Amino acid sequence: MEGLVATAHNVHRTLAQVADVQRWAMPSVSSMSDSGAPTPSDTTALPGPPPSWVAGRGVPVPREAGRLARVLVAFWAGRRQPVATSTLVLCAVVGVLGGVLLVGHRPGLGAALIGLVVWAAAAPALFRRRDVNDLVTAALSIALFAVVAVRDAGWVVVLCALVAAWTGVVAVTSARSAPAAVLAPLTWAAGTVRAMPWVAKGVETLSGSRRGQLLVALRSVAITVGLLLVFGFLFASSDRVFARLMPRVDAELVPGQVVVGVLAAVVAAALAHLALAPPSWSDARLAPRPAAKRGEWLLPVLALDTLVLLFVLVQVGALLGGHRHVLETEGLTYAEYAREGFAQLVAVTVLTLVVVAVAARRAPRETPRDLLMSRLALGTLCVGTLGVVASALRRMDLYVEAFGLTRLRIVVSVTEIALAAIFVLLLVAGVRWRGAWLPRAVLQVVGVAMLGLALVNPDAQIVRHNTTADLESTLDADYLAGLSADAVPAFDQIEGEPALRRCLLATAAVATSTGIADWNLGRERAAQVLATEQPDSDRWCTSDR
Repeated sequence: MEGLVATAHNVHRTLAQVADVQRWAMPSVSSMSDSGAPTPSDTTALPGPPPSWVAGRGVPVPREAGRLARVLVAFWAGRRQPVATSTLVLCAVVGVLGGVLLVGHRPGLGAALIGLVVWAAAAPALFRRRDVNDLVTAALSIALFAVVAVRDAGWVVVLCALVAAWTGVVAVTSARSAPAAVLAPLTWAAGTVRAMPWVAKGVETLSGSRRGQLLVALRSVAITVGLLLVFGFLFASSDRVFARLMPRVDAELVPGQVVVGVLAAVVAAALAHLALAPPSWSDARLAPRPAAKRGEWLLPVLALDTLVLLFVLVQVGALLGGHRHVLETEGLTYAEYAREGFAQLVAVTVLTLVVVAVAARRAPRETPRDLLMSRLALGTLCVGTLGVVASALRRMDLYVEAFGLTRLRIVVSVTEIALAAIFVLLLVAGVRWRGAWLPRAVLQVVGVAMLGLALVNPDAQIVRHNTTADLESTLDADYLAGLSADAVPAFDQIEGEPALRRCLLATAAVATSTGIADWNLGRERAAQVLATEQPDSDRWCTSDR
């Protein structure tokens, strides 16, 4: 019996010692900033030496935790932040609105409203930061998502939504470095996982400490919903106009509404938690690399400068009248000349951006002379690349004049313009050799480019250009007929081809809005045009045109 007691005592002591080792090996999370983020000391050092009994006792001392482990532990510790009752209520309201406005409706004003209200719980923490850059980026994200209520073209809405999600995560996490901006989707996924136990703990605490108040609130909500359903049904039965404003209640949609509502609430909670406790890697930067030797660095950069400037000089000669000589020498048409070179110039622009980024990290900068030479060499490369961009856009212009405008050509042109703006930002950053602001500025440029793409109404621009330009190819009426409702007002403005106008209006199909949730400006304008027209089929509608 005494042997069993001694064995049990030894096991208990060993478990206690292992627990001490685990507590010693984990980074401390007791020192937190006011915003909920761990202080720098939390991620740079372990909290003190190991327990005194470790040495010489035969217990293995754990190795020092790596940097990645410390960062992840500090990030996960943010879930311990207490969740406010108002945050839980806001997330629940967002979930209800998401289920009602998103399920059973076409993308429209309802989706745009959800894109706005998901920020409600995160807004207080964002405003407390007093960071203008974060607020501007968040506003850009909201504006991009609001495109769903303005444009019917699905490809435009999807592009804007993707950029909106990216800019939103960068804003809420206050990402300032290039690695943090690139890793924004992973940060969002990690923040969503972290927010779920945070919300669950808040609900558990609320239901435990305020059970009576919670029951009263649920009873009040149930009575309110019941009254609204009864009176809403009676009013909707008495007036058709009022009935159109009421949301539809369809039992088949309830499961989807529940799922979508939960997802919307989770998104709102994740934004709120990331704003309250942003990850410590928001300022993470690549490890500094030793500068290259001046001769080793200058040789490839100056060689590329020379090649780029030579190409730009040739293009300047072409713009001043040398195009005719090039075409006569090569035996090409303007369209063939543009088509053969545009893709290569786009690739050159992207590759040059990579070269500048790598060269800037390895540029010699030990002396003022080194800095001056680095600025001149990289600045020359950026300026020369702007000339390459101008040449690419000119070739695209020639291509569009010959073969017409398409969605892909518009997107590529906007991409080239955005790349040109990024090179201008690189030139500005190179003046003082400081680019801490550059990653967020680049993302904002992309966001503004997508917003501009939506505002110009690309589907309508395609119709206007292709029906007025003198194209070398035959007008593709099938392509025009397949455009979104955004193009219908442009159909109505076609001049000189009344048969084509009538045919396109006859083949246009626009879904009418049934309420606020699926209202869309592009579809509303198209419906107004079609309501005043009496289109009929003509020779343009036949398959052998």
